Amino acid sequence: MDMSQISPADQAKVQLMQEMEIEMMSDLYNRMTNVCHKKCIPPRYSESELGKGEMVCIDRCVAKYLDIHEKIGKKLTAMSMQDEDLMKNMSS
Repeated sequence: MDMSQISPADQAKVQLMQEMEIEMMSDLYNRMTNVCHKKCIPPRYSESELGKGEMVCIDRCVAKYLDIHEKIGKKLTAMSMQDEDLMKNMSS
């Protein structure tokens, strides 16, 4: 859809939603980085490169983190849709 066809109020809402999405993804990335780093990489580095075990640990940690994030997002979306349906039914 062309943004020029959207009212200024709706454009502001879209922009706010986009900014919130960027902020949430940035927060997810920062939390995931911190958690996986603490879990998989020892505090004292013995080598400049990651070891195979550390790489495998980080891969699994990130995969789990993103999988859970996706599942939670789907669940929240479903709950939001149920709430919207309930509100429509109550107002009818």
